[in-house]
Amino acid sequence: MTTRVLICDDSSLARKQMARALPANWNAEVTFAVDGRDAVEKLRAGAGELMFLDLNMPEMDGFQVLETVLKEDLPVLTIVVSGDIQPEARARVRKLGAIDFIRKPTDTNLVLKLLQDYGFLRPEDLEPDSQISEEQPADEEATINLNEYLQEIANVAMGRSSDLLARLLKVFVRQPIPRVEMIARSELSMAISAAQDDSSYSAVCQGFTGAGVAGEALLLFADASFNEMAELLHYEDLEAENLQVEVLMDMSSILFGAFLKGIGDQLDLKLGLGHPTVLGQHRQIGDLLEHHSARQQKLLCIEISYELEDRDISCDMLVLFTEDSVPFLEQRLQYLVD
Repeated sequence: MTTRVLICDDSSLARKQMARALPANWNAEVTFAVDGRDAVEKLRAGAGELMFLDLNMPEMDGFQVLETVLKEDLPVLTIVVSGDIQPEARARVRKLGAIDFIRKPTDTNLVLKLLQDYGFLRPEDLEPDSQISEEQPADEEATINLNEYLQEIANVAMGRSSDLLARLLKVFVRQPIPRVEMIARSELSMAISAAQDDSSYSAVCQGFTGAGVAGEALLLFADASFNEMAELLHYEDLEAENLQVEVLMDMSSILFGAFLKGIGDQLDLKLGLGHPTVLGQHRQIGDLLEHHSARQQKLLCIEISYELEDRDISCDMLVLFTEDSVPFLEQRLQYLVD
């Protein structure tokens, strides 16, 4: 009997990785959905009895898809496949009816075990000489798109840093979709989507290097968030003179280390971190990033805006790769596609 499988992810890299994690000789008909709305439409049309579902997507995220499946009683069992590995994220998808959770990047052995455990894969479903039948979207290209694939790598790394932050502070971190683009250094302040023109920020930066890559990570922290963050970090003296610098350093240590290790692990690359430096305090974004404006070289910029649910706390992290790093990143990312 053929099993109808729907793989829903806004990243073509993630869709390909998930499809490759399925047994090659499994008698399955695999369909791709490029976002949550696409998945719901295809489920309504009967395209899947088993769905592998991403959480972090535009328009309609995975949580909303699960809510729709419940509301409309759509006949599908769902396994969530996500970079958002916070304990609360796992608990929420279970409450919404997901039967299991797989963390990205996908573990082939775990996928095989889950298919067997839930009765989707039986000896009679295996066809020794067959291949998975894939109905691919028309825009599913074999060629690499650096920004798109780096966005998926960043999504997984972001999940690790958010998970660490969530566990330390006992909060739920809202997962944005990382933004990746090549920009001029002079345009850096204009590229930060979360910044408010009338707000002041403080910033810390930390350089990093690895074989073939170099860059720096920047953390822009809204001044309005400092006191509440200090309370979550259990600082005793909230009036201490150097309190805000300590908060900046603690947050950068949590987020930079986990995020860059997540990037390095996926690209099989060891990144060394320099010493963190405070760029400035209580200033507008343009002033804080003034040291970039006089340079002509372009940057490959990853932007992530972290928000803590039910808290007036937000911060913006930028990971900036030098233009010289791009050829190496393209080469490494190609291995994920081949």
